[in-house]
Amino acid sequence: MQQTIDRAWDDRTLIDNATTQEAIRTVIDMLDKGALRVAEPIGDEWRVNEWVKKAVLLYFSIQDMQTLEAGPMEYRDKLPLKHEHAQNAVRIVPPAVARYGAYLAPGVIMMPSYVNIGAYVDSGTMVDTWATVGSCAQVGKNVHLSGGVGIGGVLEPVQAAPVIIEDDCFIGSRSIVVEGAHIGREAVIGAGTTITASTKIIDVTQTEPKEYRGYVPPRSVVIPGSYTRHYPSGDYNVNCALIIGQRKDSTNKKTSLNEALRLFN
Repeated sequence: MQQTIDRAWDDRTLIDNATTQEAIRTVIDMLDKGALRVAEPIGDEWRVNEWVKKAVLLYFSIQDMQTLEAGPMEYRDKLPLKHEHAQNAVRIVPPAVARYGAYLAPGVIMMPSYVNIGAYVDSGTMVDTWATVGSCAQVGKNVHLSGGVGIGGVLEPVQAAPVIIEDDCFIGSRSIVVEGAHIGREAVIGAGTTITASTKIIDVTQTEPKEYRGYVPPRSVVIPGSYTRHYPSGDYNVNCALIIGQRKDSTNKKTSLNEALRLFN
């Protein structure tokens, strides 16, 4: 399949070929079932499967617009919605939307929220009200994406890494994680924090600050911050993120409400 997808990516005249279309549809179906991922952990590193992202982009080219109905709600799109939530032990609260080609593991709860194609949401995770999980984003086990959280998506360029949220993270309300940022296991991101590929993430817990870009180390507790930057017109405060400590029992107690909300079946 990978060879077929790569050839079609380089030569778009092959997209009308039945073998090519079968390969594309098979990849999307495997993404939908969690049998294939856009990015996957290999030891301590993450590998981006570029050919899978190519398949997602090619899938839009072979799909026709169609009218979709969900009760009284009507949609018009090229992609169908996910189905068989009961069989997959997933809870979907109206009017949450998960597109076909996104994987929701057993025990996932979607409040009124959105998960896009290519995304992978692992077991026990709650996608809270008005949170969004963008295309190809990778979200681990037992994560809480609080209300209004924006997890960015990425399809192009195909070599670009997606946003990665590792297991047991807590992402506070209205936080934004985009541009392939990587949040380490058990990290706590305070409400209203923005993390991009270029955001300064400054560890201020030691006598000397330590700076990261696009990566939050495991178990870090992060809040919004700012630093002063000089411009020709004067000095101004620029947004950053501050690592103010490590997750501990008292932090866990503050997020224990998640466990009660996750009770399912």
